[in-house]
Amino acid sequence: MNTTSQLKPAYWVKSSYSGGNGGQCVEWAPGIASSTGTVPVRDSKIPAGPAITVPADAFAAFVAGLKSGSLPG
Repeated sequence: MNTTSQLKPAYWVKSSYSGGNGGQCVEWAPGIASSTGTVPVRDSKIPAGPAITVPADAFAAFVAGLKSGSLPG
């Protein structure tokens, strides 16, 4: 697990599934993903907190599963 400060500079993108109500929000850093082959993911409510990194292909499969409905959202 990395801290967000270890991943700077990073442009973080909030999930399109996250609502604007301050609830469960996930962000990912596409710039780091394209340069390292891993995707950093963090809780948007704790931007200075920890982030996990997952292999880019696993993240893509996860997102595809959510979009297709084969995984619960």
